[in-house]
Amino acid sequence: MTRRDRKYVLDTHLFIQGFREPSANQALQQFHRVFAPFEYLSAVVAQELRSGARTARDRQSLERHVIDIFERAARVMTPSARSWHRSGDVLAEIARKEGLEVSRVSKAFGNDILLALSCREAGCILVTDNERDFTRIRRFVAFDFVPPWPMSVT
Repeated sequence: MTRRDRKYVLDTHLFIQGFREPSANQALQQFHRVFAPFEYLSAVVAQELRSGARTARDRQSLERHVIDIFERAARVMTPSARSWHRSGDVLAEIARKEGLEVSRVSKAFGNDILLALSCREAGCILVTDNERDFTRIRRFVAFDFVPPWPMSVT
């Protein structure tokens, strides 16, 4: 399978790093230049990014430089009802097998499960620096993820 046969979704933290750190922004922009035709935005990631926009100006910048671009290209991936339902099942299974208290699970971890499931459903590869949580999730549901930045993917 070649790079052109794959679709990629960036995890929230990679965008946040790109907004805050010049070197991370440079890597993010390089990824966009190489992978733009194969890149999608998850609605889960968009929700997390919007929730972190502290000012109206930040929100407008996020919309203009990220969300609107993916929406115009019809490249926003939204979790299906099936992914939503399955995310609850996966969370319950993790709780049973690992003794996790569901009431103490962070919203971010619940979103990570939903993101993993929706990437799987859409045939996308998740690009993330959160190897710990996604490796944990992958023990319960098969999906593909890679560390940033997969420039050498062929």
